[in-house]
Amino acid sequence: MKNFFQFDELGTTYRREILGGLTTFLSMAYILIVNPLTLSLETIPDLPEFMYMDKGAVFTATALAAAIGSLIMGLLAKYPIALAPGMGLNAFFAYTVVLTYGIPWQTALTGVLLSGLIFILLTVTGLREKVINAIPAELKYAVGAGIGLFITFIGLQSAGIIVNNDATLVGIGDLTAPSTLLAIFGIFITVIFMTRGVKGGIFYGLLLTAVVGMIFKEVPLPSGVVGGVPSIAPTFGAALDPFFNDITSLFTIQILVVVLTFLFVDFFDTAGTLVAVANQANLMKDNKLPRAGKALFADSAATVVGAVLGTSTTTSYIESSAGVAAGARSGFASVVTGVLFLLALFFYPLLEVITAPVTAPALIIVGVLMVSTLGKIDWARFEVAVPAFLTIIAMPLTYSIATGIAIGFLFYPITMIMSGRRKEIHPIMYGLFLIFLLYFVFLV
Repeated sequence: MKNFFQFDELGTTYRREILGGLTTFLSMAYILIVNPLTLSLETIPDLPEFMYMDKGAVFTATALAAAIGSLIMGLLAKYPIALAPGMGLNAFFAYTVVLTYGIPWQTALTGVLLSGLIFILLTVTGLREKVINAIPAELKYAVGAGIGLFITFIGLQSAGIIVNNDATLVGIGDLTAPSTLLAIFGIFITVIFMTRGVKGGIFYGLLLTAVVGMIFKEVPLPSGVVGGVPSIAPTFGAALDPFFNDITSLFTIQILVVVLTFLFVDFFDTAGTLVAVANQANLMKDNKLPRAGKALFADSAATVVGAVLGTSTTTSYIESSAGVAAGARSGFASVVTGVLFLLALFFYPLLEVITAPVTAPALIIVGVLMVSTLGKIDWARFEVAVPAFLTIIAMPLTYSIATGIAIGFLFYPITMIMSGRRKEIHPIMYGLFLIFLLYFVFLV
């Protein structure tokens, strides 16, 4: 085992790897709670019944996708990087694809599946480097920051801090409402944990908020702690339904945009996470990532598996850096994290205490972490600042990640051409320009 994971070469031990894997799990365990609540649209009242995903099935799919993805990463790529359904992509899935576009969640899962298969194809053919290089860094950073703002906006809404206002579109909510006070408490306590550098601060903040909610009777008491694993039957294989029932539903510009968005966000989120964590663990060699192809294959394979199980895009988690900080250096840490996600399957009854005000702080803090990419954008260059800014601001204001990306990708070629920098535009960007132009002409 030590030889397989190269313990001696990496200067690590079983103790350090187990502690690192546990730390990573605690840092990202909130996804077991947030993902089912997000994808099920449980917090959105008065929707047609067919729009709601089964929360128990999504919980099981989330845990299994995280476990399988982490195990593949640990055993194949041998990196201390764990995977799970990604924040931002789950919001896009639920609030844009299903809620705004009106696409059935089964078809949305098919979009996730197709993006994963394309990702695999790009990985094994080596085309991923060309696509990555074609899109300017500023737009990549802008997409990450925009998703962060979008997630924060959703969290503020869930908390009741931001509400609808007929005069100004949005406004401040009733901050004295018990549920809103509970969410505000959660924000403060989570910020304190994160500021103090507590490993798993988001997860602990979520748990403490739930406990306080139970004490003040704002959160229901759980019916138990350990229970049976919820059935995955309601979502398992649903991604394959359009292939057997109505394959024509997949041949639309709308579905193309959905697949491209899933692919784009996962593509660059994964690349960024791999490089960041590998740098932190001193695993980079000559400024290159060893076994990068295997790591990207693990990520894309996990997306395919997760889609078949019944969850949104599974991706590499930047929270893995917490495990690296605790000593993880090898894939054994990811194996530990994967096993812990399997064990978590038996604690579903605890989800009864997780309501929208409880998860809101996690969404807001994750948003804070994601907007850190703003500092990497060269705001002094107006031709770059315009598409980057419009990408960022459009996501929360239009309530759509895809629309934000589309606006930014439309303006980029225009501003670059007008500034006399046409030669810096990759031909692929012109192709994306046409795709997103069709998106606005036919869908918006």
